[in-house]
Amino acid sequence: MSFPSKAEILAWINENPHSVGKREIARAFNLKGADRVVLKQVLRELEQEGAVQRRRRRLGNAGHLPPVTVLVAGEIDAGGDLTARPKDWDSAEAPPEIHYVPRKGDVALAPGDRFLAKLRPVEEPNALRYEARLIKKIGSGPRRMLGIYRAPGKGNREGGRLVSVDKRADREWIIPPGAEAGAQDGELVEAEATETRRMGLPRGRVVERIGDPGAPKQVSLIAIHQHDIPLDFPDAVLAEAEAAALPGAAGREDLRALPLVTIDPADARDHDDAVAALPDDDPANPGGHVVWVAIADVAALVPPGSALDAEARRRGNSTYFPDRVAPMLPERLSADLCSLMPGQDRPCMALRMVLDAEGNKRGHRFCRGVMRSHAALSYEAAQAAADGNPGPEAAPLAGHLGALWAAWRAAWAARSRRQPLDLDLPERRITLNAAGEVTGIPIRERFDAHRLIEEFMILANVAAAETLEAHRRPLLYRVHEEPDPERLEMLRETLEAVGIPLARGQVLRTRDLNRVLESAAGTESQEMVHMQVLRAQQQAYYSPDALGHFGLALPRYAHFTSPIRRYADLVVHRALIAALGLGADGQTAEEAAALRETAEAISRTERRSMEAERDTVDRYVAAYMAEREGAEFEGRISGVGRFGVFVKLAETGADGLVPISTIGQEYFRHDPEAGTLTGERSGRVLAMGMHARVRLVEAVPVTGGLLFELLEATGVAPRRKHPSPSGKARKVERGRIARARNARRKRR
Repeated sequence: MSFPSKAEILAWINENPHSVGKREIARAFNLKGADRVVLKQVLRELEQEGAVQRRRRRLGNAGHLPPVTVLVAGEIDAGGDLTARPKDWDSAEAPPEIHYVPRKGDVALAPGDRFLAKLRPVEEPNALRYEARLIKKIGSGPRRMLGIYRAPGKGNREGGRLVSVDKRADREWIIPPGAEAGAQDGELVEAEATETRRMGLPRGRVVERIGDPGAPKQVSLIAIHQHDIPLDFPDAVLAEAEAAALPGAAGREDLRALPLVTIDPADARDHDDAVAALPDDDPANPGGHVVWVAIADVAALVPPGSALDAEARRRGNSTYFPDRVAPMLPERLSADLCSLMPGQDRPCMALRMVLDAEGNKRGHRFCRGVMRSHAALSYEAAQAAADGNPGPEAAPLAGHLGALWAAWRAAWAARSRRQPLDLDLPERRITLNAAGEVTGIPIRERFDAHRLIEEFMILANVAAAETLEAHRRPLLYRVHEEPDPERLEMLRETLEAVGIPLARGQVLRTRDLNRVLESAAGTESQEMVHMQVLRAQQQAYYSPDALGHFGLALPRYAHFTSPIRRYADLVVHRALIAALGLGADGQTAEEAAALRETAEAISRTERRSMEAERDTVDRYVAAYMAEREGAEFEGRISGVGRFGVFVKLAETGADGLVPISTIGQEYFRHDPEAGTLTGERSGRVLAMGMHARVRLVEAVPVTGGLLFELLEATGVAPRRKHPSPSGKARKVERGRIARARNARRKRR
């Protein structure tokens, strides 16, 4: 065999895109002895000409990567994929495009993380890209921290300090001279770690200056940066939103004559659901009702595979702060084209439900329609109309609103028979003035108008799940599992202390917990019992599996009613469109196949938003309380830890810490299962639910932290009637609940 030409050698390398060595090339062309010396020279010339690249004694055709390599995770692209780049790339040319394709069970990767990956080349016209599969995560990206920069004092050569805005952080960072990026003392900045030492403080450098942390409108920005909440939209997404146009009425049911109205908070930024009700004229359903629920048809304006869709999935949901919203969709859609504004024709996904006189659902159907809202009512205005005092917006609709209330009373009676968990804890809201300063923290009033909308939305969500199950269409369920056995045991301990029984050895139902809440009603333990029942609950999440909703006492439940602010609802809309043949913009095969990944992703973004919203409220409350340091307040002990007790104030609902070191001159023994601190010398017991009088020692607006001094604690401390269950007993209890849960799943 004659010695191959350069072109033949290069062609063979191109046909084997993984990196190869001289040995593999020699074997392919059967080269031996002196020919191998010539081959070495030819390969050197090809490398000098830029036709191949050398990577650690291996050769590959230029622009190609080896099948297994170390990558660095990049940012999320417009398609919703995590990008990556090779860790080692010596070429002057840009590296090829790499998309990370996660599989179920893969660890989460963040920008900057290093990981070993298996690459699959994907040839495209005029381009080469790779799909990467995780083999092993081998390192994390630079750790970042949001904090207040403190400039160094005179003679300090070590540098400034970064004080975290996270009240859970226990260490400061050193910002060496030259790494402060021009930050001024007291400025809010974001920094990344550059060096972590075994001894001493970590070192970092400022990567972004954010501004004055004391400015009122900076409060929500702190949470947005701290939790990586997306705020600005990419240009491609904004361009699609601006180009969007309302679909015509062709192929849609004309629902404009229905007396549909929206009922929302007075400060609502969007309107994505409307309701109406009429008496049912079917003689077979005497005293029955026809209820319409119309929801913004977001699927008509956000097609699968678009930049809008990818960005909505990445955000997962809108995040609401007292002074702003980080929306899931651009304002052009969320506040305009998709919003059911009064007097405007809007596309909708509509549900017609028939209820009998007792509120039981006799049947339902979905359609795509065009609607026109007849009024945008606040909860206060809707309640005033129900109480016989309609305002100017509600007065022309008095008869229609009466039919709506009649339908709700029937539905509410059916709900009462079902006995969902009846937790109704007071909700506080932050009120701000024009400058963004807190003017008050009142309890949000709760009306029957709230319950009306909530019940009709629940009925619509159930109908969506039932329809998709009947058509065997994959969907996202909203899942709320039974309480964790260990939390349940702690709840029993607390209830026994105040004389309220909760039976063991049976499958827990919501009606059992409702009996507990009824027993505590009107007693001094009411708020504590409600709080403990709430804490015993599991966190709800999204799943493609029908695992039921414990809190609502429903075997199947989906989210359908808020597609402007929740991606899960948009997924359900598309599934309905595909299942019922309502258009070409329904659920795709690719979307259905990725439901589990979507469920996990949007469950994470929902938790992220909840944490950001809670942290923001804490900071606003701390800012409001800062001028009242030294004042005394009444409250209740809301949490007990080995480091101290938390007290929730009656006036504002604010939570603050009483450090254990300030409680008394003795050692306190912490019992985590009973939820108590007991003084070893005095026998003094501090427990959940006890009345507390405290003095505000410090309020730190930038972290949201409040420190109290405990002046007095009174009330009944828990005394166990039974010893705490052993680890083995808890394991048996968990197994019993798991078996009961599996049995219910099989019956479904």
